Amino acid sequence: MRHAVVHVRQSRLRAFIPVLAVAAGLLVLVPAKPTSAIGKCRQDAGPSVDWSDCPKRLLMLNGSNLDGANLNDADFSMTDLSRSSLKGANLSKATLVRASFAHSDLSGAIFDKAEGYRSDFSSAKAEGASFVAAELQRATFGNADLKGADFTKAELGRAIFFKAQFENVRFGKANLSRAILHNVTFAGTADFSDAFLFLARIEGTDLSHAQGLKQDQVALACGDSRTRLPPDLTIPATWPCEDD
Repeated sequence: MRHAVVHVRQSRLRAFIPVLAVAAGLLVLVPAKPTSAIGKCRQDAGPSVDWSDCPKRLLMLNGSNLDGANLNDADFSMTDLSRSSLKGANLSKATLVRASFAHSDLSGAIFDKAEGYRSDFSSAKAEGASFVAAELQRATFGNADLKGADFTKAELGRAIFFKAQFENVRFGKANLSRAILHNVTFAGTADFSDAFLFLARIEGTDLSHAQGLKQDQVALACGDSRTRLPPDLTIPATWPCEDD
Protein backbone atom coordinates (compact mmCIF):
# COMPACT_ATOMS: atom_id res chain seq x y z
CA MET A 1 0.00 0.00 0.00
CA ARG A 2 2.86 2.34 0.89
CA HIS A 3 4.45 1.75 -2.50
CA ALA A 4 1.19 2.62 -4.21
CA VAL A 5 0.95 5.95 -2.36
CA VAL A 6 4.53 6.82 -3.31
CA HIS A 7 3.80 5.95 -6.93
CA VAL A 8 0.76 8.24 -6.95
CA ARG A 9 2.73 11.12 -5.44
CA GLN A 10 5.52 10.66 -8.00
CA SER A 11 2.97 10.69 -10.83
CA ARG A 12 1.42 13.91 -9.55
CA LEU A 13 4.89 15.51 -9.28
CA ARG A 14 5.69 14.52 -12.88
CA ALA A 15 2.41 16.10 -13.97
CA PHE A 16 3.40 19.41 -12.34
CA ILE A 17 6.88 19.54 -13.89
CA PRO A 18 5.74 20.83 -17.35
CA VAL A 19 3.57 23.45 -15.66
CA LEU A 20 6.47 24.64 -13.55
CA ALA A 21 8.70 24.71 -16.61
CA VAL A 22 6.22 26.85 -18.51
CA ALA A 23 5.84 29.20 -15.54
CA ALA A 24 9.61 29.49 -15.28
CA GLY A 25 9.81 30.25 -18.96
CA LEU A 26 7.24 33.02 -18.59
CA LEU A 27 9.18 34.54 -15.72
CA VAL A 28 12.25 34.69 -17.92
CA LEU A 29 10.40 36.23 -20.87
CA VAL A 30 8.44 38.95 -19.04
CA PRO A 31 11.38 41.39 -18.53
CA ALA A 32 12.43 41.12 -22.18
CA LYS A 33 9.90 43.66 -23.51
CA PRO A 34 10.59 46.53 -21.09
CA THR A 35 14.34 45.99 -21.35
CA SER A 36 14.10 46.27 -25.13
CA ALA A 37 11.94 49.38 -24.85
CA ILE A 38 14.43 51.09 -22.56
CA GLY A 39 17.22 50.35 -25.00
CA LYS A 40 15.15 51.81 -27.84
CA CYS A 41 14.51 55.01 -25.92
CA ARG A 42 18.21 55.47 -25.25
CA GLN A 43 19.07 55.69 -28.93
CA ASP A 44 20.65 58.95 -30.03
CA ALA A 45 18.63 61.40 -32.11
CA GLY A 46 18.88 60.62 -35.79
CA PRO A 47 16.85 60.10 -38.98
CA SER A 48 14.25 57.30 -38.72
CA VAL A 49 14.95 56.74 -35.00
CA ASP A 50 12.18 54.86 -33.16
CA TRP A 51 11.27 56.76 -29.99
CA SER A 52 7.66 55.68 -29.93
CA ASP A 53 6.19 55.65 -26.39
CA CYS A 54 9.45 57.10 -25.03
CA PRO A 55 9.76 59.73 -22.27
CA LYS A 56 11.69 62.69 -23.73
CA ARG A 57 10.66 65.47 -21.35
CA LEU A 58 12.73 68.56 -20.50
CA LEU A 59 15.49 67.84 -23.02
CA MET A 60 17.62 70.14 -25.16
CA LEU A 61 17.28 68.56 -28.61
CA ASN A 62 17.48 71.74 -30.65
CA GLY A 63 19.17 71.31 -34.01
CA SER A 64 18.39 67.59 -34.18
CA ASN A 65 17.73 65.63 -37.37
CA LEU A 66 14.68 63.43 -36.80
CA ASP A 67 13.53 63.09 -40.39
CA GLY A 68 11.18 60.14 -40.77
CA ALA A 69 11.40 59.32 -37.06
CA ASN A 70 8.71 57.29 -35.29
CA LEU A 71 7.76 59.51 -32.34
CA ASN A 72 4.26 58.13 -31.91
CA ASP A 73 2.94 58.61 -28.36
CA ALA A 74 6.29 59.97 -27.14
CA ASP A 75 6.38 62.61 -24.40
CA PHE A 76 8.25 65.79 -25.41
CA SER A 77 6.75 68.05 -22.76
CA MET A 78 8.87 71.21 -22.34
CA THR A 79 11.53 69.81 -24.69
CA ASP A 80 13.41 72.14 -27.04
CA LEU A 81 13.27 70.87 -30.64
CA SER A 82 13.76 74.28 -32.20
CA ARG A 83 15.71 74.61 -35.44
CA SER A 84 15.42 70.85 -35.96
CA SER A 85 14.41 68.80 -38.98
CA LEU A 86 11.44 66.48 -38.54
CA LYS A 87 10.41 66.03 -42.16
CA GLY A 88 7.92 63.18 -42.46
CA ALA A 89 8.21 62.34 -38.76
CA ASN A 90 5.29 60.63 -37.03
CA LEU A 91 4.29 62.49 -33.84
CA SER A 92 0.72 61.22 -33.70
CA LYS A 93 -0.64 61.05 -30.12
CA ALA A 94 2.60 62.61 -28.84
CA THR A 95 2.57 64.87 -25.78
CA LEU A 96 4.02 68.23 -26.79
CA VAL A 97 2.98 70.46 -23.88
CA ARG A 98 5.11 73.63 -24.02
CA ALA A 99 7.49 71.95 -26.48
CA SER A 100 9.30 74.18 -28.98
CA PHE A 101 9.45 73.53 -32.73
CA ALA A 102 10.34 77.13 -33.55
CA HIS A 103 12.17 77.56 -36.87
CA SER A 104 12.02 73.78 -37.46
CA ASP A 105 11.28 71.95 -40.71
CA LEU A 106 8.10 69.95 -40.13
CA SER A 107 7.24 69.34 -43.77
CA GLY A 108 4.91 66.35 -44.09
CA ALA A 109 5.10 65.60 -40.36
CA ILE A 110 2.11 63.97 -38.66
CA PHE A 111 0.78 65.50 -35.43
CA ASP A 112 -2.64 63.79 -35.48
CA LYS A 113 -4.23 63.60 -32.00
CA ALA A 114 -1.12 65.13 -30.43
CA GLU A 115 -1.48 67.16 -27.23
CA GLY A 116 0.40 70.43 -27.65
CA TYR A 117 -0.92 72.98 -25.16
CA ARG A 118 1.18 76.18 -25.46
CA SER A 119 3.55 74.49 -27.92
CA ASP A 120 5.67 76.78 -30.10
CA PHE A 121 5.58 76.38 -33.90
CA SER A 122 6.60 79.96 -34.66
CA SER A 123 8.43 80.43 -37.98
CA ALA A 124 8.29 76.67 -38.56
CA LYS A 125 8.08 75.23 -42.06
CA ALA A 126 5.10 72.87 -41.82
CA GLU A 127 4.07 72.51 -45.45
CA GLY A 128 1.77 69.51 -45.83
CA ALA A 129 1.84 68.74 -42.10
CA SER A 130 -1.17 67.04 -40.53
CA PHE A 131 -2.65 68.22 -37.23
CA VAL A 132 -5.93 66.31 -37.46
CA ALA A 133 -7.76 66.17 -34.10
CA ALA A 134 -4.71 67.59 -32.33
CA GLU A 135 -5.18 69.54 -29.08
CA LEU A 136 -3.22 72.74 -29.65
CA GLN A 137 -4.85 75.27 -27.35
CA ARG A 138 -2.76 78.46 -27.03
CA ALA A 139 -0.16 77.09 -29.45
CA THR A 140 1.88 79.66 -31.39
CA PHE A 141 2.16 79.49 -35.19
CA GLY A 142 3.29 83.06 -35.82
CA ASN A 143 5.08 83.48 -39.19
CA ALA A 144 4.82 79.74 -39.83
CA ASP A 145 4.59 78.28 -43.34
CA LEU A 146 1.40 76.21 -43.20
CA LYS A 147 0.78 75.61 -46.88
CA GLY A 148 -1.34 72.49 -47.34
CA ALA A 149 -1.60 71.89 -43.59
CA ASP A 150 -4.59 69.93 -42.27
CA PHE A 151 -6.18 71.12 -38.99
CA THR A 152 -9.42 69.17 -39.40
CA LYS A 153 -11.17 68.69 -36.01
CA ALA A 154 -8.21 70.28 -34.21
CA GLU A 155 -8.64 72.13 -30.91
CA LEU A 156 -7.10 75.55 -31.58
CA GLY A 157 -8.66 77.72 -28.89
CA ARG A 158 -6.60 80.93 -28.46
CA ALA A 159 -3.96 79.64 -30.90
CA ILE A 160 -1.86 82.40 -32.48
CA PHE A 161 -1.48 82.41 -36.26
CA PHE A 162 -0.29 86.02 -36.62
CA LYS A 163 1.32 86.51 -40.05
CA ALA A 164 1.20 82.77 -40.82
CA GLN A 165 1.12 81.68 -44.46
CA PHE A 166 -1.76 79.47 -45.53
CA GLU A 167 -2.44 77.82 -48.86
CA ASN A 168 -5.08 75.14 -49.45
CA VAL A 169 -5.40 74.64 -45.70
CA ARG A 170 -8.17 72.69 -43.95
CA PHE A 171 -9.93 73.85 -40.78
CA GLY A 172 -13.07 71.72 -41.16
CA LYS A 173 -14.81 71.19 -37.78
CA ALA A 174 -11.87 72.81 -35.99
CA ASN A 175 -12.35 74.82 -32.81
CA LEU A 176 -10.84 78.25 -33.50
CA SER A 177 -12.50 80.09 -30.64
CA ARG A 178 -10.53 83.24 -29.75
CA ALA A 179 -7.75 82.21 -32.14
CA ILE A 180 -5.69 85.04 -33.62
CA LEU A 181 -5.92 84.92 -37.41
CA HIS A 182 -5.50 88.56 -38.27
CA ASN A 183 -2.98 89.66 -40.88
CA VAL A 184 -2.40 86.10 -42.10
CA THR A 185 -1.93 85.26 -45.77
CA PHE A 186 -4.40 82.89 -47.42
CA ALA A 187 -3.56 81.66 -50.91
CA GLY A 188 -5.59 79.11 -52.82
CA THR A 189 -8.51 77.82 -50.79
CA ALA A 190 -9.21 77.44 -47.08
CA ASP A 191 -11.85 75.01 -45.84
CA PHE A 192 -13.77 76.33 -42.82
CA SER A 193 -16.68 73.89 -43.02
CA ASP A 194 -18.36 73.69 -39.59
CA ALA A 195 -15.40 75.41 -37.93
CA PHE A 196 -16.20 77.14 -34.63
CA LEU A 197 -15.10 80.78 -34.88
CA PHE A 198 -16.35 82.25 -31.61
CA LEU A 199 -14.46 85.54 -31.16
CA ALA A 200 -11.78 84.41 -33.61
CA ARG A 201 -9.77 87.49 -34.58
CA ILE A 202 -9.88 87.87 -38.37
CA GLU A 203 -9.24 91.62 -38.63
CA GLY A 204 -7.54 92.47 -41.90
CA THR A 205 -7.74 88.85 -43.10
CA ASP A 206 -8.58 87.96 -46.69
CA LEU A 207 -11.12 85.13 -46.56
CA SER A 208 -12.60 85.86 -49.97
CA HIS A 209 -11.69 82.38 -51.23
CA ALA A 210 -12.71 80.50 -48.08
CA GLN A 211 -14.87 77.44 -48.61
CA GLY A 212 -17.64 76.21 -46.33
CA LEU A 213 -17.79 79.55 -44.48
CA LYS A 214 -21.32 80.59 -43.49
CA GLN A 215 -22.87 83.81 -42.25
CA ASP A 216 -23.51 82.51 -38.72
CA GLN A 217 -19.84 81.55 -38.38
CA VAL A 218 -18.77 85.03 -39.48
CA ALA A 219 -21.21 86.61 -37.03
CA LEU A 220 -19.42 84.86 -34.16
CA ALA A 221 -15.99 86.02 -35.28
CA CYS A 222 -14.28 89.39 -34.84
CA GLY A 223 -13.42 91.20 -38.07
CA ASP A 224 -13.31 94.78 -39.30
CA SER A 225 -13.72 96.83 -42.46
CA ARG A 226 -10.47 95.39 -43.83
CA THR A 227 -11.69 91.79 -43.56
CA ARG A 228 -12.57 90.32 -46.94
CA LEU A 229 -15.33 87.72 -47.10
CA PRO A 230 -16.68 85.45 -49.85
CA PRO A 231 -19.11 87.33 -52.14
CA ASP A 232 -22.20 85.65 -50.66
CA LEU A 233 -21.42 86.84 -47.10
CA THR A 234 -21.75 90.27 -45.53
CA ILE A 235 -19.93 92.09 -42.75
CA PRO A 236 -21.93 91.75 -39.50
CA ALA A 237 -23.18 94.85 -37.74
CA THR A 238 -21.44 93.67 -34.57
CA TRP A 239 -17.98 94.23 -36.06
CA PRO A 240 -15.50 95.30 -34.85
CA CYS A 241 -15.38 93.48 -31.53
CA GLU A 242 -14.18 95.05 -28.35
CA ASP A 243 -10.69 94.08 -27.26
CA ASP A 244 -10.47 91.31 -24.68
